[in-house]
Amino acid sequence: MSLTFGPAQEQDLDIIMQIEQTGFSPAEAASKESMLERIKVIPDTFIVAYIAGRPVGYVVGPVSTSRYITDDLFAQVVPNKPSAPYQTILSLAVAPEYRSQGVGGQLLAQLAGQAQKHGQQALTLTCLQELIPFYEKNFYKNEGLSSSTHANEAWYNMIRPLNEKSQNKIL
Repeated sequence: MSLTFGPAQEQDLDIIMQIEQTGFSPAEAASKESMLERIKVIPDTFIVAYIAGRPVGYVVGPVSTSRYITDDLFAQVVPNKPSAPYQTILSLAVAPEYRSQGVGGQLLAQLAGQAQKHGQQALTLTCLQELIPFYEKNFYKNEGLSSSTHANEAWYNMIRPLNEKSQNKIL
């Protein structure tokens, strides 16, 4: 499996939405309009994994001044603030046929490398309880329950510091 990575393109939107809808419940998933807005407004932090030119997964989120994800980030896309200390992750999703093959971990590593290069201090995301072990294997630390009420789910704040040498390993 030969992966390449690049910014999301508008022509990828339909496939990205298929991946989004298989990775999240209808209440959790972003709308097509919201995803298109992310492609247009924050293309520098919307990374897609491709195999033979076809999207198989992606990671996306704006750079933020907030340590934790806030629900307003799901509703409104704001341009990246280059000097902000946190790279958020609003969505990480991989096509079902490519799950458990390291694609998600490689996408996280790609975004972490980019964030480190741009001077961010940490990556931040929220996840459901069953996904905590996956993120812990990818250097994230569980900082407890989030105040997020997105999709009426219980979310956990996960942080990946970018100042530790061990953070460069890809899982």
